Amino acid sequence: MQEKTMKQMQQEVDDYISQFKEGYFSPLAMLARLTEELGELAREVNHYYGEKPKKATEKEKTVEEELGDLLFVLICFANSLGIDLQAAHDRVMDKFRTRDGDRWTRKEEGS
Repeated sequence: MQEKTMKQMQQEVDDYISQFKEGYFSPLAMLARLTEELGELAREVNHYYGEKPKKATEKEKTVEEELGDLLFVLICFANSLGIDLQAAHDRVMDKFRTRDGDRWTRKEEGS
């Protein structure tokens, strides 16, 4: 599978959503969906890495699948608000590099 840029992913999601009359959900509905997907991710992480194993009757899902669902809804949310996620990412990385540049203990060279 070919690697995609964030802009390409946003366009792919927009092309998909644009084929339906309903279009994007409202920002509040998007936030609710994002929260729902985050809860599903938390449940999977707890099953695989936490103290709560799956019941024998529970459907097998993966952390990867849930992260994908979360990413899809996040892209929908950004698209519905006209937010360029690449630009948002660049701004937040600049903020972390500037604000937190000396906050954490750096690894030694060669380790």
